[in-house]
Amino acid sequence: MTMAVPGLSAVQVETGPPVSAKTGRPLDWLNFFLADVRDGLGPYLAIYLIAVRGPTQGWNEATTGLVITIAGIVGLLAQTPAGGLIDRSRNKPRIVIAAALLVTASCVALPLASGFTMVAISQSVAAVAGAVFAPAMSAITLGLVGPRLFAPRVGRNEAFNHAGNAVSAGLAGLLAWRFGPVVVFWLMGGLAMASIFAARRIPNDRIDNAVARGLDCDTDPQAQEASVWATVLENRPLLLFAVICFTFHLANAAMLTSVGQLLARTAGKDLATSLTAACIVAAQLVMVPVAMLVGRKVDVWGRKPIFLAAFAVLAVRGVLYTVSDDPYWLVGVQALDGVGAGIFGALFPVIVADLTAGTGRFNMSQGAIATAQGLGAAISATIAGTIIVGFGYTANFLMLALIAGIGLALYLAFMPETRGHSTKAKSA
Repeated sequence: MTMAVPGLSAVQVETGPPVSAKTGRPLDWLNFFLADVRDGLGPYLAIYLIAVRGPTQGWNEATTGLVITIAGIVGLLAQTPAGGLIDRSRNKPRIVIAAALLVTASCVALPLASGFTMVAISQSVAAVAGAVFAPAMSAITLGLVGPRLFAPRVGRNEAFNHAGNAVSAGLAGLLAWRFGPVVVFWLMGGLAMASIFAARRIPNDRIDNAVARGLDCDTDPQAQEASVWATVLENRPLLLFAVICFTFHLANAAMLTSVGQLLARTAGKDLATSLTAACIVAAQLVMVPVAMLVGRKVDVWGRKPIFLAAFAVLAVRGVLYTVSDDPYWLVGVQALDGVGAGIFGALFPVIVADLTAGTGRFNMSQGAIATAQGLGAAISATIAGTIIVGFGYTANFLMLALIAGIGLALYLAFMPETRGHSTKAKSA
């Protein structure tokens, strides 16, 4: 690739622009501080609604799952437009800042929201804003480092993201133990301010917007008008990957939320938030080295065997949850999430980039596939809540493990290795 970029030589563009301290460190810190903001309240929402508001205000596992599903569906409908917005944007850090402010405002307002409708609206706003983060961070990274350095840099992004999650979860656990679950909302506000400061330090003029959307040197950015749905539907491996992402999140999304609800029942509301934070910390500490390892070895080992390992660990984790409801056991099992989710986070943008190289639809395709995975996550919450109410936690965890096993079989049998994938063969 020898596209001319102002301020860079052809040799630099061939391997991607060098990541200097001026660009690399702010990107590190942005991933670190956005870790908690980008996912909203996550499992803390279920703990707050069940343990603090509880049945006296009409909240149980089923109603909580319904709120999570509504927000998830709204968020997934925003995924593809969010990707399109990032593809068209000429100032991606500014969009990240706006989204961080919206997510934080929605979550900080939750203690003031009364009734099912207001809670659902606040979390839906957070979900729409949160749809921006994944494509924006991938686009900023690709535009800064270029295609050849993208996989290892994504691994580094994920490592800082998981480190940020571990630190914020640890702080949430300690502060919630001292001040109660509501402190999580204020912690998120502080992290959002820090992420805004980091985003402002990323030099927008060093982001190659053509490269950031997956264009190569032979493509005129203004001539790329292909529909994103045509890009996905005519690209069989990409369409299959969307189905696989749906399956992964259908199995994975409700696991931590279910564990948090189980802890709220068995350990009491005073310890549930702190124990859930311990679950998150355990997983995130594992994710840091896993993401770094994947980033360094994915071009050597290939994408497929690593992704199969993620599905296998996810299935085993679901089964192990049924062995005991002891809080220490549950926290220990949750550490396995660090392997599965760490692999998924590091590989997702890399595989999409493999399959969309040269199309100019990298971020919009990410959004379309994120719609599929968001649908899986949203349905997962309702399925889990319904099964828990009707049949108990053991049946729920076994069902989630079975779904993970189906996903593993699907990937093994039908998904090709995408390393070195040729865009000319996508629809063959």
